[in-house]
Amino acid sequence: MLDGLDAAEQAVSNLQSKPQGRIKLTAPVTYGEQQLLPLINDFMMQYHDIEVTAFLSNQKIDLIEGGYDLAIRIGKLHDSTMMAKKLSLRTNFVCAAPSYLKKHGIPHHLSDLSQHNCLLGTRDYWHFIDTTKTKENSDTYGKTDNQQTSVERNLRVSGTVQYNSGHSLVDAALKGLGIVQLPDYYVQKYLASGELVSLLDDYREPEESIWAIYPHNRHLSPKIRLLVDYLAEHLV
Repeated sequence: MLDGLDAAEQAVSNLQSKPQGRIKLTAPVTYGEQQLLPLINDFMMQYHDIEVTAFLSNQKIDLIEGGYDLAIRIGKLHDSTMMAKKLSLRTNFVCAAPSYLKKHGIPHHLSDLSQHNCLLGTRDYWHFIDTTKTKENSDTYGKTDNQQTSVERNLRVSGTVQYNSGHSLVDAALKGLGIVQLPDYYVQKYLASGELVSLLDDYREPEESIWAIYPHNRHLSPKIRLLVDYLAEHLV
C-alpha cells in the first residue's frame, strides 16, 4: 500500500508545475545545525509549497520504521538496503591552540600523542592514516624501489576532558586545554585565523563522504530529488 501511495504521489507531482508536499529527513546534530538546515531554509525560500520536518540525531535511525524520506549520513555506509547519493566531503583535523603548543610542544609523530592532553569526544580513539616506506629488492642495475604502504589506524588517546559536544571541545582547545580532532566545519575558521594550528597533517585520514540515503524500495519523488540535487550543488 505504501509503495502504491508513493507511486501515486510521484505521478501527481510530475503533473504539477511546482513541487509540493512534506519531506521528512534526519541528519547528524552539529552538521545539520551548521551546514544542512541553513541550506534547507534557502531551498524553502525558493519552493514555498514544500514543507520540511527535520529530526537531528547522532543515532542511526531506521528510515522505514520512522517514515523518513531520506537521511544525511557521514562516512562509510554499511546498509546495503539503501540507495545513496554523495553530497559533499569533510576532513578531520587534529589541532591545538598556539598557547598549548608553546607550553607543551608540538607532536610530530602519532606516538607523541601519549605525552599530550587529548580532548575526547564520544570515542576514546582517533582516526589516522599511517604511511610507511618499504624497500623492494634491487634490480640488476643496483637500483632500489621504495614503495609506500598506508594503513588506517584507530589510535587510543586520553586526556582530562571528554564531551559529547563538538562546540565545547573547540572551546576547550581554543582555551589551550589540549589537542582535539574534529571535522572541518568545527575548526576551519579558527585554523584560518591562526587561533588553532593544524597538527600531524602527514597522518590525516582521507576525506569522508557525506551522503543522502533513502530506501531503495521507495520512489524518489520530484520534491525529494530536487532537495537532494540542491544540497549536492550547494554543500561545500
